Amino acid sequence: MRVLLIGEQAAGARTLQLLAQGEVEIVAVMASPAGQDGTSLWNLAAKSGYATWPAEWARERNFATQVRDAGVDLLLNVHSMVVIRKEVLEAPRLGAFNLHPGPLPRYAGLNSVSWAIYRGETQHGVTLHKLVPRIDAGPIVYQETMRVGGDETGLTLTAKCVDVGIPLVLRLLAAAAQGPTHIPLIPQDLTKREYFGREVPADGQLSWRRPARQIDRFVRAADYLPFPSPWGAPCTRLGDTTFGIAKVRLTGRRADRPPGTVGAHTSGGVEVACADEWLLVRQVFSEGTCIPAKQVLKAGDCFADRLAKQVSTP
Repeated sequence: MRVLLIGEQAAGARTLQLLAQGEVEIVAVMASPAGQDGTSLWNLAAKSGYATWPAEWARERNFATQVRDAGVDLLLNVHSMVVIRKEVLEAPRLGAFNLHPGPLPRYAGLNSVSWAIYRGETQHGVTLHKLVPRIDAGPIVYQETMRVGGDETGLTLTAKCVDVGIPLVLRLLAAAAQGPTHIPLIPQDLTKREYFGREVPADGQLSWRRPARQIDRFVRAADYLPFPSPWGAPCTRLGDTTFGIAKVRLTGRRADRPPGTVGAHTSGGVEVACADEWLLVRQVFSEGTCIPAKQVLKAGDCFADRLAKQVSTP
């Protein structure tokens, strides 16, 4: 079976390693060629001797002819952001399939991992589905769920999605090897569909007038350290200085000062009053650098409740 892989990040690299160990023939690997990171999927594929094609080609109608001419049986899209043209989706003999880090139809679109943490979900999921022109709307092939821990971050839940999702790719390959009728195709109930775009909750602004648990979820949802966050860091202003809140921890101690007031320094960070409790702020982004909160926050300082712009993580 001849497979064309489109992917990015660790999930794409893991999938390439999986395919290389199996009995499929990898026609080419499509990824972003721009990065200089030696661990990128593009560089990994090139070093392994596979043909590398820019992922952007999948947006072009004429690329469908190249896919057909290459005899591609199966197209796999794993954590790539490229929107594939309808003609390209229809070119592989057995179809095109996507590994989505969210439970469909409820978490379609972007940053489903972050949204799940932000909303306080205790369960999340991974969906392998057939690609159709409407984003994340194709029939479900396989779906698995996992627990969302109380200290989960965007990075740790993404890693769980990869660990749970890779075996689904193996199941697809085994089914496809028996023929197209062996691939399950379960229509989604699109009345339950929720789609998330590039928006960020509260425009990325942190309000200390919220309960501590809500702020904790917001910070953890945006935490992909040491990698860049798709949401940036939740922002707050102290005087003329804007900070991104990088790491926090709940204390369970009721706050007796107005929201936003900086309290005691502890061994783990600096306490800041929320609507109900003190929240321990451990690390902040200052001028693009992640530093201990104790270096810049003083007892008695008071954060403004809102600000005008968002702070990006490095």
